[in-house]
Amino acid sequence: MSTPTANGSYLAIFDHDGVLVDTLKLHQDAWEELGRQTGMALSPEVIHQTFGMTNPSILRLVAGETITDAEIADLSDRKEVCYRDLARGRIALMDGVREVLDALTESGAALAIGSSGVRANLDLTVVECGLDGRFAKITSLEDVTRGKPDPQVFLAAAAGAGVAPERSVVFEDAPVGVRAAKAAGMYAVGVASSNPARALWDAGADEVVEDLVGYDVPALLARLKLRENGS
Repeated sequence: MSTPTANGSYLAIFDHDGVLVDTLKLHQDAWEELGRQTGMALSPEVIHQTFGMTNPSILRLVAGETITDAEIADLSDRKEVCYRDLARGRIALMDGVREVLDALTESGAALAIGSSGVRANLDLTVVECGLDGRFAKITSLEDVTRGKPDPQVFLAAAAGAGVAPERSVVFEDAPVGVRAAKAAGMYAVGVASSNPARALWDAGADEVVEDLVGYDVPALLARLKLRENGS
C-alpha cells in the first residue's frame, strides 16, 4: 500500500502509548526488568509519573546527570528490547481507535504518529495492528533532539505530512504531550486513559474525552474549520 499524502487536508497526529495502544503495563514491566538487571530504582510509580517522557529524560531523572550519553543509549536499547519481547503478539488498538482512524481517512484527513517511543516499537504496532500504509508520517524518538513538552515531535510530523500546524490536531494522553501540541499551535484532544481529565485540561487541552469510543470525527473537523477561520 502506498503512503497517503495530505493534499492540503487536515492532519490528525496520534501519540502512540496510551492513545493508539494500551502499553503502560508492558512498559512498566520492561522498565522493571531493566531495573532488576541493573539495580536502578525503576518502580511502577516512577514509570507512571514519567510516562510520555523520552527514555533519556527518564534515565537522567532516575540516574542523575552524571550518566553518560553512551550509558543512556545502551540502557534505552536494552529497555526497548525488553518491551518488544513482552509486547509481541499482545498489542491491540485501544477501543474506538480503529473507527476514528477510518472515519478520519474517509473524511480526507491525513494520519500521523508523533511519539517519544523508538521507531521499532511503533513499527511493531503498525504491523501487528494491520496499519501498514495508513500514516503519512511516523515521527519517533530518533527524529527529535528535544522531548515533549517541546513541540518538535509534532512539528516534525506535520512537516513530514505536508500539513500546516494550524490545520493539525493531536490526540494525547499525557499532560506533557498536550503542552507540546499547544506549543506547536495545534488543536489538542486529551484522552484520559493514563492521566486524570483535570490534568489534561490544566495542560491546555481544547477538549478531553475518556476514550475514543464513538468519537465524533465530523464534529471535530467542523471545530478545526471554525478554529482555522478564527471563529
